[in-house]
Amino acid sequence: MSTVRLPDQARSAPKAHPGARRVLILLVAMTAIGPMALNILTPAVPGLVVTFGTDAAAVQLTLSLYLLGLAASQLVMGPLSDQFGRRPVVLAGLTLAAVSSVAALAATSIEALIVARIVQAIGASTGVVVGRAIIRDLYDRDRAAAMIGWVTTATVVAPMLAPMIGGFLDSALGWEAIFAFVGLVSAATLIGAIRVLPETQAAARSGGIVRFLEEARLLIATPQFCGYALCVAANSAMFFVYIGGAPHVVVTMMGRSSAVYGVWFAVASLGYMAGNFIAAQYSARLGVDRMIWWGTLLALFAVSVETVLVIALPHGGPAIIFVPQVIISVGSGFLMPNALAGAVSVRPQAAGTASGFAGFLQMGLGALSAQLVSHLIDGANSALPMVVVMLGFGLAGAVAFVGLVKRG
Repeated sequence: MSTVRLPDQARSAPKAHPGARRVLILLVAMTAIGPMALNILTPAVPGLVVTFGTDAAAVQLTLSLYLLGLAASQLVMGPLSDQFGRRPVVLAGLTLAAVSSVAALAATSIEALIVARIVQAIGASTGVVVGRAIIRDLYDRDRAAAMIGWVTTATVVAPMLAPMIGGFLDSALGWEAIFAFVGLVSAATLIGAIRVLPETQAAARSGGIVRFLEEARLLIATPQFCGYALCVAANSAMFFVYIGGAPHVVVTMMGRSSAVYGVWFAVASLGYMAGNFIAAQYSARLGVDRMIWWGTLLALFAVSVETVLVIALPHGGPAIIFVPQVIISVGSGFLMPNALAGAVSVRPQAAGTASGFAGFLQMGLGALSAQLVSHLIDGANSALPMVVVMLGFGLAGAVAFVGLVKRG
C-alpha cells in the first residue's frame, strides 16, 4: 500500500481533522490491548490451578512469561515497522493477538495455555511499540509528546478495568470467556486498523539485519537517546516497585483489606491520568525537555516526602503511601509521554527501532525492580525498603536527564 500522510492541518491540530481523530482512537485501542490482556486473566488464576490440575507456579507463568514476551518482542516489532512499514506490522500483530486468543481459549493443558499467552504477548506488543512510532511519523517532537500523553492514558485505564472485567467473565461464563473477550477486542481493533490506519512510514527501508544493527548502534551511541530511554525506564521502575510492594505493605503490614488497597490504588492512578492530561495540553507549548524536568522534580519531591513520612510514621495508615503517590503519578504523567517522544525523535527515520529499545528497557527494568522489591520487603516491618528503592530510581532518572540529555 502506498504511503499516506495526513494533511498538514491534522499534523498541527488533529482535533480539527476527523481522519486524525479516528487514527488517534485506534492508537488508544491498540495500546490498551497489551496491558488489558495481561491483567484481565489475574482473577482466573486460582481457578486455572484446579482446571488444569497443576500448581500455582505453573499458572503464574501465564502472567510472568506474558510480561517477558511483551518486553522482548518490542525489540523485534519496532525494527520490523522501520523495515516493512507501520501498517503491515500492525495488521500482522493484531491478527496474531486475535488468533492466539482463540488458541488460548481452546487450550487443554497448562503448557498449551502458556504458549498461547506468549504468542498473544508478541502480537499485543505491536500496538504499544508501533503506536508510538506512528505518532512520531505524523507529528513533530513536541506535538508527538501531547499525542503520546493521550494514548498512554490507556495503559493506566486498561489495567484498572481489566481485572474487574475478567472477574465478571470468569464468574459468569468461565475462564474461556476471558480469552473470547480479548480475541473479540483484538479482532475489532484489527478491523478498525484495516479501515482507517494509513501507512505513515515515509518509505520502506532496505538492509535487513545489517540496517537494524547499524541503527541500534547509532541510537545507543547517542547520549540523548540513552538519556530519554533511561528516564522512561527509571520512572517506570518507580511504578513497578510501587505496585510490587504496596499490596504487601497495605494488606500484610497495615492489616487493611484488599478492597481498601484497590480503592487507594485507583485514586493514585487518577494522578497519572491527570498528569497525562496536563502533558497533552502543555507539551507542545512548553517543550519536551521542560516537561520531563518538571515531572522529574515533582516525582522526586513527592517520593522524598513519602520517605520522610515512612521514617517518621512507620506504622501509619495507607495515606502515607498513597497521598505522595498521587503526586508521583502526576509527575510521571508529565515525564513519560515526553521522554518517549524524545526517544523516538532522536532519529525519526528509526522511530520504530527507538520505540522498541525504549519499551524493552522500560518493561525489562520494571519487571526486575518489582522482583527486587518483593525480596527486600519480605520480612520488613515498614514500607522503608520500598520507598528507598523508589527514591533511588527517581534520582537515577534525574541523573540520566541532566548527564545525558541536557549535556548531550
